[in-house]
Amino acid sequence: MDKKQILIVDDEELNRVVLIGLFDEEYEILEAGNGEEAVEQIENNSNIALILLDVVMPVKDGFWVLEYMKNHDLIENIPIILITAETILDTEDQAYAYGVADVIHKPFYPHIVRRRAKNIIELYQNKYHMEERLKEQEKEIRAQEKKLREGNDFMIEALSSVVEFRSLETGDHVRRVKYFTRIMLKYLMTYFPKYGLTPTQVDEIARASALHDIGKIGIPDAILFKPARLTTEEFEIMKTHTTIGCEVLEKFHAHQSEEFYRYCYEICRYHHERWDGNGYPDHLVGEDIPISAHVVAIADVYDALVSPRVYKSPYANNTAYDMILNGECGQFSPDVLECFKLAKEDFFNIVEVIKMFDFL
Repeated sequence: MDKKQILIVDDEELNRVVLIGLFDEEYEILEAGNGEEAVEQIENNSNIALILLDVVMPVKDGFWVLEYMKNHDLIENIPIILITAETILDTEDQAYAYGVADVIHKPFYPHIVRRRAKNIIELYQNKYHMEERLKEQEKEIRAQEKKLREGNDFMIEALSSVVEFRSLETGDHVRRVKYFTRIMLKYLMTYFPKYGLTPTQVDEIARASALHDIGKIGIPDAILFKPARLTTEEFEIMKTHTTIGCEVLEKFHAHQSEEFYRYCYEICRYHHERWDGNGYPDHLVGEDIPISAHVVAIADVYDALVSPRVYKSPYANNTAYDMILNGECGQFSPDVLECFKLAKEDFFNIVEVIKMFDFL
């Protein structure tokens, strides 16, 4: 397999030599002494994993390169670290406005450049592989039986309409819960065969997870969007979104396969149940709670913790992870908690990639 490439763009040969020494064992190094040479390298090479870009150079400067990459939709796919002697805040602001991944000021510490570069390359590669995995999963789903696919798509479209009309947390919440659910289900399928999960069931449950909060369509705005802790009476009303959701689902029952409808119902009604019986609406205990709802419960809670809400700021990944394991968000299935531990890095990567690309 060909080595990934790093393009080093700097008019000072000494700087290029220092940077080459940091990466030449692991990467193929491309060099450019000005902006025009940099664009030539970009046009002639398709395996560039990172660009280390100087600002002040003869012929064409670093911002000329950024403008070229912006106009050709390259910045989103090729990360850039701007290395500059400029200390003017406007320069840094301008660089981030273009979408660079990082800015490092000269003189720089080589080990810091190497560490930041490695982190950024890994982050972009994770994003790429995540997208590829999701594309593969979507191909598998499209290949399923026509009736099942049409039924699932119908329900997901229904949820999209609900989210659009009510502006719930965001479509991103639904998307991330699906990612988290799918990841944990795959660990559950691999390490806990007693549940008998198949790849098709994993797909169905992950897709059904998108409907977990559809019942919030029936919650009054004053409660749903209250920027403070709910009163006891308000919380009792909020809890009814689980049963309201099941009533909504019943209206679409005839359009679904029985198995997919069952997963939707289980997740919608039981994703707030807890292992010790202290959940709602039915106070189910332990294995009386369907495994689909167990998995979505953790996915939903984790995303709620790491995401901003009108009533709170987001928690850090590690803090949210510890809160769930320490029982601060209720008691969960021991088996699903084990899968959550196995999925820790996957969860963190998803959150960080999404945060980074929202910022860019």
